[in-house]
Amino acid sequence: MDVVLVGLPGSGKSAIGRRLASRHGATFIDTDLEVERAAGLTIPEIFESEGEASFRRRDRAIVTGLGPPDTDAERIARVIATGGGTVMDPRNRWQLYRGRRAVWLDARPEAIAQRLRHSPSVRPLVRGQDPLRAVRELGAARLRFYSAATRVNAMMEVPAVVAAAEAAAASPSAGTLLLRADTPIGTVVIGDGIAVNQVHAALAGLGARRALVVSEPGAWTAVGEHLAGELAARGWSVESVQLPGGEAAKSLSTIEAAASVLAGLGVERGEPLVAIGGGALTDAAGFLAATYLRGVPVVHVPTTLVGQIDAAIGGKTAVDLPEGKNLVGAFHQPAAIVIDVALLATLPERERRAALAEAVKIAALGSEPLFELLEADGPAIAAGDPSVAESGALAELVERTAWAKVEVVVDDELESAGRIALNLGHSLGHALEAAAGFRGLLHGEAVAYGLRAAARIGLERGVTPPARARRIEALLDRLDLGREPLALEVGAVMGLLEVDKKRRAGSLQWVLPTADGHTIDGEVPDALVRAVATDVLAGRPAGAGVVAR
Repeated sequence: MDVVLVGLPGSGKSAIGRRLASRHGATFIDTDLEVERAAGLTIPEIFESEGEASFRRRDRAIVTGLGPPDTDAERIARVIATGGGTVMDPRNRWQLYRGRRAVWLDARPEAIAQRLRHSPSVRPLVRGQDPLRAVRELGAARLRFYSAATRVNAMMEVPAVVAAAEAAAASPSAGTLLLRADTPIGTVVIGDGIAVNQVHAALAGLGARRALVVSEPGAWTAVGEHLAGELAARGWSVESVQLPGGEAAKSLSTIEAAASVLAGLGVERGEPLVAIGGGALTDAAGFLAATYLRGVPVVHVPTTLVGQIDAAIGGKTAVDLPEGKNLVGAFHQPAAIVIDVALLATLPERERRAALAEAVKIAALGSEPLFELLEADGPAIAAGDPSVAESGALAELVERTAWAKVEVVVDDELESAGRIALNLGHSLGHALEAAAGFRGLLHGEAVAYGLRAAARIGLERGVTPPARARRIEALLDRLDLGREPLALEVGAVMGLLEVDKKRRAGSLQWVLPTADGHTIDGEVPDALVRAVATDVLAGRPAGAGVVAR
């Protein structure tokens, strides 16, 4: 097997790695030294002459060059000590944690700062700063990446740390945990093949006495039934509550019926629900959890791409009314969100493609790495090409999009300020869904039309630069989203915009893209909205340019 050591600069990865490799006659690899050897420069020199971005590219090349992991679980073949920031790169983590044993050497910031003060090589990200403050900031920024590895106390004597790392490497592992974060909006875990272990851990952590699974027929067949069986095999008593599929789950009558089932099962306050399904299911199950007994915990296990990158995150639970989408709801944060990219393997292409509209939204809000990823790999992800799962591109897309939403929601949990940014493309998108009667038009498909509308309104209002509008529309074109004509009446769509949740003092608050972010415009003329909506409903022929009125 390969053992990967991660942790902050100064945590002892090189020293412990050499000792561990020596004990087992294994090959020792220090990725920082390999970068220096390949560049013919020291790391400080690379930072000074080429910049941090160049160093990160070189670092990724070294990780990629490691090749496949050693598969002999009975011996340690290689010990790999990584740079402190190596695992910040999602693709590096995919390569390093998958099929290898990742061990996190965790030491107190005070101890690391003291080591760095006496180090002959000052780390570039610490140079010129107070070491303790710098270490604390780095630790906070990287905690979610290190926490996905098995933690070892690096404050012990070196032989004890080596022995603990050895024991951690010998522990059996199931699946690949890529990220773990305890946040104010719940514990977020992302990985590959992790659903059973992480749901089991979440239930145990909540002191649950049984597993109360809420699902719908499609997700139950694809994921829920197997997961429930595995939980039962681990000793859990499993009860199942079935909701209808899709938007049909999001009605007050459905919630009433499901609550009656919970009452019949004698569900008590404090007993968690496990919601297994796509965005509509987690919306409905979250609302059920928010309202039954005035609130019970919920663990979300999103099984669709839109669920993993958007719908299951943020605690916004809701059901629909005939007058509009998500008009009755509550904020109810989950205890945990278990995001397992392996569950996406059998997702229909149309659902994958539609979900990418939510990723385009995050890219348009200012995520350049996500923009570049979608431009390079988006079509293959939409098509379900196995290569994007194997390369880690799919996992990177999920992580970047999901974590961007986590950060926004943590800053504005109740949507009183900055969280409104996440509604980019959703004003018109929700109106289109409602005008279609919540049938025949997937949420992401509707959002794609809404993104086009936002770019065109922003262009007309002078807040979206032409180059940005072109890039957004070109990406949607590349993903084949928001292009087909929609047989909906523009008058009906305009009427539905009148009941949009984002209205303030009678005016709809439009989220519009800027050069690298967004702005809010509450004074967009109705005539412009109608004209743009008409253009969007007409579709977008291949090769069309940005629409400007």
